[in-house]
Amino acid sequence: MVSNCPGQDGRNLKVSLHKCPQCGNEVEIFSDETRVKCRKCGGYVYKEQTPSCIQWCTKARECLGEERWKMLKGE
Repeated sequence: MVSNCPGQDGRNLKVSLHKCPQCGNEVEIFSDETRVKCRKCGGYVYKEQTPSCIQWCTKARECLGEERWKMLKGE
């Protein structure tokens, strides 16, 4: 008889690296986590990135202003 869920077996965990959207610090997120707190700035880093208006809105550049738009686009 199995006492634990096999999906929670720590031997099968995988880790991926993600950048904090607030400060750019690289954080580790394990496969059993959906978010972690950045140790540098305290902001939350999510495994899946939430779509931003800069990715889909044709007026984002105009709305945010050139400098902020470039910063958010990573240019």
